[in-house]
Amino acid sequence: MTHAARPAPDTIVLVHGFWVTPRSWEQWIAHYEAKGYRVIAPAYPGFEVEVESLNTDPAPVEALTIPGIVEHLESVLRGLENPPIIIGHSAGGAFTQILLDHGFGAAGVALNSAPTEGVPIIPLTQARATFPVLKNPANRHRAIRYDFEHWNYAFTNTFPEAEARALYERYAVPVSGGILFESALANLTPGHSGTWVNYHNEDRAPLLFVAGSEDNIMPPKIQWSNAAHYKGEKTITEVVEFGSKPHLLPAAPGWEEIADYALAWALRHATTPPAIVPAPSAPAAPMTV
Repeated sequence: MTHAARPAPDTIVLVHGFWVTPRSWEQWIAHYEAKGYRVIAPAYPGFEVEVESLNTDPAPVEALTIPGIVEHLESVLRGLENPPIIIGHSAGGAFTQILLDHGFGAAGVALNSAPTEGVPIIPLTQARATFPVLKNPANRHRAIRYDFEHWNYAFTNTFPEAEARALYERYAVPVSGGILFESALANLTPGHSGTWVNYHNEDRAPLLFVAGSEDNIMPPKIQWSNAAHYKGEKTITEVVEFGSKPHLLPAAPGWEEIADYALAWALRHATTPPAIVPAPSAPAAPMTV
């Protein structure tokens, strides 16, 4: 890497995905704060309200745009004194990739990441998980709330039903049909979409993709394909898979192991020369692309 030597980051920025709000990070926030880190979990524009409010009035969801989200996240990062570790889940993983490409962050971790532009793979489980939105072109102008059955298939398919229902009530919010259509059509329309990144960027900070083996909406093959697109020889891009994990990694059983692995990986790769941090024990041999 070409970055100058710097101390290990003391701030962690957690970027949530679609269908949820920063509340989905509540356990990780407490976990990292207990380790002495400053933790920031910025909301998308209009998502500063509670889950219950967004379900009652989804107007902020309908108003969302990818450029608006990225601009807001960048404004948060510009206000930090030192580059943080950026960890994003689902769509937040795609935003993490964009932020790293734009020069932000000391290291990034993308959990069950949505793909950035140019990743053409569409697994059958993903098609099924997004069908409630994409089945109707009129949904491009709506905020769509999933019923429990569809949300459970996409997010919590490995959970006992009672626990999955509790998580649905606590975390689930409508999704922007417009953004989902834009993402689905990104590889079919001329020009670059909002999720474009420069896969040859030699100065991008280190990036780890974390895949849950049982994820239906963003399964491991998407993580592998996305990671394989990065061609910068001076950058670090790795993939690790955790077995028996669904899409909702921030709340999955054993989330502490994932949180600790992600943090240790980021700390080891965020400094030049590397910080003296014990190598994390992997759930299985980490795989690198």
